[in-house]
Amino acid sequence: MTSPTPHIAIIGTGIIGISTAYYLAKSFGQSKITLIDRDQPMAFTSAQSGENYRNWWPHPAMVAFTNRSIDLLEEIARQSGNRINMNRRGYALATRDSTIDALVSQLHDGLGSSADSLLRYHTGATANTYAPFDKPDWEGVPDGVDILQNQSLIRQRFPSYDPEIQSIIHIRRAGDISGQQLGMHMLDYLKEAGAKRVVGEVKSIDTGDGFRIALATASGTKVVEADQIVNAAGPFADKIAEMLGVALPVYHTFQQKVAFEDRAGAIPRALPFSIDLDGQKIDWSPEERDMLLEDPDFAWLAKDMPGAIHCRPDGGDNGKWIKLGWAYNDTPAAATWDQQLDENFPDIVLRGASRLQPALKAYYGQLPRNMHHYGGWYTMTEENWPLIGPMGPEGAFMNCALSGFGTMAACAAGELCAATIAGDELPDYAPCFSLARYEDADLMAALQAANKGVL
Repeated sequence: MTSPTPHIAIIGTGIIGISTAYYLAKSFGQSKITLIDRDQPMAFTSAQSGENYRNWWPHPAMVAFTNRSIDLLEEIARQSGNRINMNRRGYALATRDSTIDALVSQLHDGLGSSADSLLRYHTGATANTYAPFDKPDWEGVPDGVDILQNQSLIRQRFPSYDPEIQSIIHIRRAGDISGQQLGMHMLDYLKEAGAKRVVGEVKSIDTGDGFRIALATASGTKVVEADQIVNAAGPFADKIAEMLGVALPVYHTFQQKVAFEDRAGAIPRALPFSIDLDGQKIDWSPEERDMLLEDPDFAWLAKDMPGAIHCRPDGGDNGKWIKLGWAYNDTPAAATWDQQLDENFPDIVLRGASRLQPALKAYYGQLPRNMHHYGGWYTMTEENWPLIGPMGPEGAFMNCALSGFGTMAACAAGELCAATIAGDELPDYAPCFSLARYEDADLMAALQAANKGVL
């Protein structure tokens, strides 16, 4: 006699919750799935995604994890006629430093024994083996990493960059996708598979013979009963875990972005996702800098700022918009449903981004009125690795703490969580992303000393 199919409730309909449901249905034939959220799918953190992907991480477990996610993204792109608008222009990490031993060491750490065959150095003024990125194709693009260390070559291939750039690390298995279309593709599949959605805010979870989830809905209190439960609640995952008596080792920071129409044509449409690795002082006038230094609340804006500011075209080759972001906020805060936008951020990120892209200075003091300023929560562990696997009571699972890489890792995260629930064979990296990693003192010591991969 076969056991009855369990009913699985997934709390959170961001891309992580949706992906978990998708792989439960697609890979394991699960149809008794209820997706729970207080709002519509993909309406909160997932709506603020940078919509980029990369396989560059300074640890082999994260490289394997994101490589698997990209495999799955490519599978969806292939099957859907590239509904997710995937391209492979890569990540271009730029620095004014000619000595990049630390960065190369991180590449070796992540790629392991494959590094020697995947790293390609270009030190001459020409580079016939450096594949172009003028087309948005994602198939037929080389894997690995191109390292450029000739300024003439850099000026030829990246003419919009600051001429002082001396080194570029071009991650080739990387690019852009549409996170919203990825979510819609999965939701369409889930609808056909019979999954249900319930709109309501989780107020309590009782355990015993399964789980009783009390929801506040527009029509009053509703109770959803489930045999198994998945905590995919994004920035509220710690609150859901608390309802089950579990303390998750996570914290939250609020990060912001802007998008606007590039009427001045400052950014080439074929530009890869570009990241200025160098710290800097924001490009204020001497008078503005003096004024900022006199105000204790704003003096930090006139001092040294971290690197990793980023810029990319948005809307495809025929579009006109660009996105700028700078995850400089490292202050933990309690996650809220309201966006905590700083009205000064658009000017800050514009001036910061103009160091790598000088043509952006055309927008000083005149950003377009239809600019979109938005933000979202990075929910993360100290080591910036996700939490995927069993969580507390039997039948409870988690898929959370995916920081700023939720969209790019969603497929592998959903597949891993689904396989864990189904009791299927798990990939080698699975223990690294479960709570079991905190019992491995050597691993945790290495992670605490390593680069966190935050961009």
